[in-house]
This record gives sequence, structure tokens and C-alpha cells, in this order.
Amino acid sequence: MKRIAIKIGSNVLTRKDGSLDITRMSSLVDQVAELHKQGKEVILISSGAVASGRSEINVGKKLDAVSARQLYSSVGQAKLINRYYELFREHGLTCGQVLTTKESFGSRTHYLNQKHCMDVMLDNKVIPIVNENDTISVTELMFTDNDELSGLIAAMMDMDALIILSNIDGIYNGNPAAPTSVVIREIENDKQDLSEYVQASKSSFGRGGMLTKCSIARKVADEGITVIIANGKKDNILPELLAEGSNTVCTRFIPSSKPVSSVKKWIAHSEGFAKGKVYINKGAEKALAGDKATSVLLVGVTQIKGDFEKDDIVKIINEDGIQIGVGCSAYSSDEAISLIGKRDIKPLIHYDYLYLD
Repeated sequence: MKRIAIKIGSNVLTRKDGSLDITRMSSLVDQVAELHKQGKEVILISSGAVASGRSEINVGKKLDAVSARQLYSSVGQAKLINRYYELFREHGLTCGQVLTTKESFGSRTHYLNQKHCMDVMLDNKVIPIVNENDTISVTELMFTDNDELSGLIAAMMDMDALIILSNIDGIYNGNPAAPTSVVIREIENDKQDLSEYVQASKSSFGRGGMLTKCSIARKVADEGITVIIANGKKDNILPELLAEGSNTVCTRFIPSSKPVSSVKKWIAHSEGFAKGKVYINKGAEKALAGDKATSVLLVGVTQIKGDFEKDDIVKIINEDGIQIGVGCSAYSSDEAISLIGKRDIKPLIHYDYLYLD
């Protein structure tokens, strides 16, 4: 594995009182530096900015959730990246900050601009440290959490592996606190229902929980990228995970062997940017579910909702009202509505721009 994305969760980087755990942060930087010297290209997706800012300032009056997040992140992000910069410099390495928003992944142009920026950084031996720009990302514009962001980055940068560092060893087959529970070491991407094992509760300082991690991990593994959920509090965890024949306790999601194009990877993570809905009949759904590569044809479309332009992302809905995929529309909504039921014209969503759930 040459290209590795590493997501460091808030609960890994913060102490119980919410302050930044400098010792742990320094240890992780040491490990990343070791991987870098082995010739690996590493991108860090790092939480900790809000928690870092929270411990730095005392607010005189009670703030609403959005204001507090904006204030703490503005202070904490500067503190966090400065600490990373100093720690990496001790190893003779340079890091750079990449702040992004959910909207930046909704446009193919912005998406490619971000990719180019990080490609240039990696080509010049600079370690990108990515985080959501919490100062401007609020409510519906926010990522679910940095797990979602790490999945987008891993797919966008065509990484060989995504390592999600949490404060537990992986996904357990029961309550992690129960003595009878053990870590599920490998998960095949076969739609196995993990909800009975995974708690939906969120971490102390982060926004995400293990259910989110599972969902993101499955989608990324389906795109041919190995995903590992492991304990970032353990010493030397990163080199141990990537050592040949490693038996370190963690949960590995086995990647699909089926190649996925870069455009399909982008579309797979674009559900949150959809501008409309395309409803299809049972015949069209059956064709999409078949073995042959099939596009969404207007002859099988029954209804179109939303106001979208050509090249916008749309959701694909079956007759039962269930979303079965997302895709990039070849028509505007007005054009598509006027062509519903027509045969022998170009597809509404071409197979190359289609991702099925």
C-alpha cells in the first residue's frame, strides 16, 4: 500500500477534559513520519479543532450551537495546525492545511480543484492535513462528521487504504464494554447487517458514531479501497497495522476487486448534493439490477421532481419510493420532463455517471 488516508478522531486527540492531548498527537506524527520515510504518501483527516478551541477560551455568555462551533473552530484550527507544523518539522517534514466544505464536493470542478491541490502537495512531499471548515459550514451544509469527509478524500485521491482511528479497537460483536464481546476482524462487503452489533451513540467530542463509520467504510471498500477501523490510542498503531502479515486487533473491510472509475467514485459520495429525484418503473429497475451495464432511459421514467440543470446530481427512486442510486443527469429537469417516456434518445443518466446503492 503506497497511498494511505488516515482519519484521526476527536476522541483520539483530546483528553477527558476536552483539551488537546499533545503526547498522543506527537506519537501519531512520529508514526506518520515513519510511514513517510518508508515511501508512503499520507493524507491526514484530523478532527480536534473545535475541542482544541473549546479548551483555549472561556465564553462569558451561553452561545448557540452554531456560534460556539464557529468560534471554537476558528481558534482551535489555528492552534491545531500550528502544533502539527511544529511536530512534523522536527522530522524534517512539511505539512499543509486543506480546509474544505461539503459544497466543494458537489461541483465536479471544485472537486477536481481540490484533488489537484492535494496531488501537488503529495508530489512535493508535503503532508496534507484536511479538516472541514467549521467557521462557514453550518447545519445542512456540514458533513455528517469527519468519517464522511475521510471517505470522500480516500475516494477522490484514489487511496490504497483508509485508516479510521477511534478510541476502541474496532467493531465489536456486542457492547464493547461487555467482557464477552470481541472485535470483528474482517467484514466482507456483502451487505451483512451490522446494526445489531453497532451502537448509534456518538463520541464525547466528535459528531459521529460507529454506525456512521460502518456505512462510510462499506461504501469506500465497495470502491476497491481497504478500510481499517482501529484504536488510535494504542502505541505504534499505524506501522503495526501496515506491517506485512500484521495481526494487530482491528476491523478490516475487505475491498471489492471490481474496478470503479474516478467519476463513479465521485458520484457514489454525491447523494447529499442531489438537486432532484427521478422516479422509474419496475422494468427500468429490473434492467438496472441485471448483469449488463445499463443506463437510466427516459422510456422507463415515470416522474421527475426538483429543479436541476444538465450535469447536476439526482436521486433515482423506484416505484416503492425507495432510493436505489444516484447519477449525473444529461438533461435539465425541464428538458427531461418534456421527454418522459420517449424512446431512442440519449439516456437521462448514462451508465458511466450512475452509482447504484
